Amino acid sequence: MLCALMDGRAYTATELSTVADVGASTASSHLARLQAQHLIDCIPQGRHRYFRLANAQVAEALEKLMGLAATDRITLRSKTPQRLRFARTCYDHMAGALAVALHDRLCSKGWMNGEQYTLSTEGQQVLERLGVSMAPMTGQRKFACACLDWSERRPHLGGHLGARLLMAFEKKGWVVRQLDSRALHLTPTGKKALRAHFDLVFECAEHI
Repeated sequence: MLCALMDGRAYTATELSTVADVGASTASSHLARLQAQHLIDCIPQGRHRYFRLANAQVAEALEKLMGLAATDRITLRSKTPQRLRFARTCYDHMAGALAVALHDRLCSKGWMNGEQYTLSTEGQQVLERLGVSMAPMTGQRKFACACLDWSERRPHLGGHLGARLLMAFEKKGWVVRQLDSRALHLTPTGKKALRAHFDLVFECAEHI
């Protein structure tokens, strides 16, 4: 159920019980415990109650735990759908091979410091031109940070910056969320944009 909530959406207890293949009473019991531990929030809406992850910190912890659980990379590669390995949501930011490649390119071009996770002046200007908001941050969440990717075993970009990067990519139509999973689809326009702005080439994303 927690893995299902990693796409950033809210689901009912019935939907989550179906995902977990458990009875409604079992799902309700687990959801109550998760809520008591402040790992999820409950959102009442009319006659229904929806559940979602409590915050980005919970999502980051889950991503790390999934990496620890998948100790055999060969087994992981054979069992994880290719579209999820290529690009998916990690709560409110991008994960997968695409996200790792973006993280590495930001660092290699000197646009982002890979240790302190701060942007250079050029990096900030580049991302602002691409529609990534640089408005002041609120709350205690980090501006940017490394989030260990469970399928690639390398960091992708998390924090406020990671979330805003995904928002910009979606607004421009470079990536599209899949309704039935956490997978992100890289559009033809997105492929051209990655080549033009980041020197990243993905000829056939579904086979990456």
